[in-house]
Amino acid sequence: MPKIVDHEKQKEKIAEAVWNVIHRDGLEQCTVRNVAKEAGLSAGSMRHYFPHQSELFIYSMRLVANRVKTRIENMTFNGTPAENVKQLLFQLMPLDEERKLEMEAWYAFTAKSLSDPELKPLRKEMNEGIYSACKSAVEMLVKTEKKTGIDVLKETEHLYALVDGLALHLIMAPERLTAERIDTVLAGYLRSLE
Repeated sequence: MPKIVDHEKQKEKIAEAVWNVIHRDGLEQCTVRNVAKEAGLSAGSMRHYFPHQSELFIYSMRLVANRVKTRIENMTFNGTPAENVKQLLFQLMPLDEERKLEMEAWYAFTAKSLSDPELKPLRKEMNEGIYSACKSAVEMLVKTEKKTGIDVLKETEHLYALVDGLALHLIMAPERLTAERIDTVLAGYLRSLE
């Protein structure tokens, strides 16, 4: 009897192999051969799922977005509005090994999208999603606290830059920027909106 293969699980396994290769060796080493080896597949099998490298990268980027979305959907919010927002924003930061792999892959893909026209639309879509999450967070805090005189668009840009910057610095200098420090910095900013 032929072996039944879950094609979606296989594609996820390949995408995770991409993340591991990026983490260990960098994006330039994400060749079909290296990713196939990491995933425990033949190069031919991998090409069956992803005939072109850009398709592999797009799938890998979408998987990052889907995992973040799933984590957020599975959250329970029972703290103050600022605590809830902070917990939501933590899902966008590399605070554990899974999120670190996702974030490293995201930054590598973002850099590649500057020269790969097939990746640009997805980069734009994902950036807009993060911006939208930051805007919703600011709007919720302002509305909940009935605060007046807050420029929501300006504060959205502040929060978006803060989230992006903290995530990048946690990847680049984990020995300097700890999860506790991120918590303190983000909590301080969110309190300014209360």
